[in-house]
Amino acid sequence: MAEPELTRIDHYLDRVPRSGAFVEEIGPFTLFVGQAHGWRYYGRPRVALNEAITQRDIERLLARQRELNVPTSIEGLTDITPSLAGACHAAGLTVEEVPLLVHRSGEQTPVPEGVRIRRLDPDDVAVSASQAVAALAFGNAGTETGSVGVKERDEMLRTRDEPPDAYVRDRISRGLSVLFVGEDESGVVASGMHQPVAEITEIVGVATLPSMRRRGLAAAITADLVSDAYRNGISLCFLTAGSTEIARVYERIGFQRVGTAIAANLAPD
Repeated sequence: MAEPELTRIDHYLDRVPRSGAFVEEIGPFTLFVGQAHGWRYYGRPRVALNEAITQRDIERLLARQRELNVPTSIEGLTDITPSLAGACHAAGLTVEEVPLLVHRSGEQTPVPEGVRIRRLDPDDVAVSASQAVAALAFGNAGTETGSVGVKERDEMLRTRDEPPDAYVRDRISRGLSVLFVGEDESGVVASGMHQPVAEITEIVGVATLPSMRRRGLAAAITADLVSDAYRNGISLCFLTAGSTEIARVYERIGFQRVGTAIAANLAPD
């Protein structure tokens, strides 16, 4: 019998951070500690955990995260670990629940006029701009069109003290991340990645400059990421959407909700 999708995804979510993090076991949690100049990670329930998580378990993990000066952050799947959300609430964390979606099937997605979508090699000059676009998009969250655009992207490229390009380029070169961008005459205006491990991949970091939203760029980038994944041996492609509204974008290109992911964080003092 095929392994249930949610169990496969839970195993994937345990494996994928290990390529860029140190690992500690803290009670019922696995704590991923990001390496220097890499992404910052979180704690998540151990794979195949068969015990309920308690407020005390959360407090012990948070104490270790503070000791290491890493984010006081926890992620997980409520369908796999139903006790997680309640324990996080009891420990005073802010808990966000978001849709978890799996790709089923989809028709060809049109690319907006004047935009080219392509996959980047690790040495492509557009890697830098892709990371600036992502930073601006996630720093101005939502789906509404905004004023932040090309000018702010170019300013960020000129002024960033520590761009994350080297880390991203290394992941691309090692086959850990696959990066696509959408470009118009001004340069990169949208970007997104998938992160293959064995036959599973997660679509992450799909971002559009706020001034370019509502044109179908996110859907087009995501569709190309999915197509690339299937061409390269992936059998299960999933993502988490930041909200139900954002999930609708992905549902239109063949994704279906199968569960709920949570991200819990302790507000700064």
